[in-house]
Amino acid sequence: MAYKAPEGKGYADVAAHFRTLIKNGELAPGDALPSVAEIRDQFGVAAKTVSRALAVLKSEGLVTSRGALGTIVEKSPIVITGADRLKRMETNGRRYAPGETSSGHQVIWRSVYDTEVCTALDLEPGDEAVIRIRVFRQDDKPTSVGVSVYPPHTIAAVPELADDVRMVKQFDKLYTERTGRQVVKGQRLAQARQASQDELNALEIDAPPHSAVAVLVTAVTFHDDDQALGYWEDVYAPGARVPIPE
Repeated sequence: MAYKAPEGKGYADVAAHFRTLIKNGELAPGDALPSVAEIRDQFGVAAKTVSRALAVLKSEGLVTSRGALGTIVEKSPIVITGADRLKRMETNGRRYAPGETSSGHQVIWRSVYDTEVCTALDLEPGDEAVIRIRVFRQDDKPTSVGVSVYPPHTIAAVPELADDVRMVKQFDKLYTERTGRQVVKGQRLAQARQASQDELNALEIDAPPHSAVAVLVTAVTFHDDDQALGYWEDVYAPGARVPIPE
């Protein structure tokens, strides 16, 4: 694979370049990074700068040294959010990272009572919405549960969201094409909370009854100029490494 990047960067820039390739799935677990000499030539930096960049990536658990094999991407290094999947698809068209799949797909109309979701989508408790659920897996091991909730006015513009099939194009692109309105992603928030039994089942966690299992949850709301269009939530398996935007 050819790696292109601006010349004359510092170690943080070199580390950021390869971190992005790993996050976007362009470098898969087990892939080797270029040699130190190749990275030096690519970025126009000293060997010490390359060493510092690789040390940063190692400290983040993204890569490891494998002797004669050089520096290798670690297995299942990070789990990204649904919002980051949108960005990845825009960058390279990849829905999944290498070795990643999904299962447990569900599409349901349901009355919504969750306070956070109702507030985000400006719904009254009991209003109906379409909920799409899937479990993301790395090497067949559950890593996160993705839940997306869409109010009726979004479904009116993108009726495919209510069909129990995999979307061939992201909802924000379809919405913009059909309405002429730009979709904006809001601030992504993260919190730790106790997992529900449904989430434990989806993540295949066998916990004793009534035990508390903490999970990290990220959430983001999508809007146009007038109204909220969708609420996305990702629930991560304990131990998952999730990149946090700067």
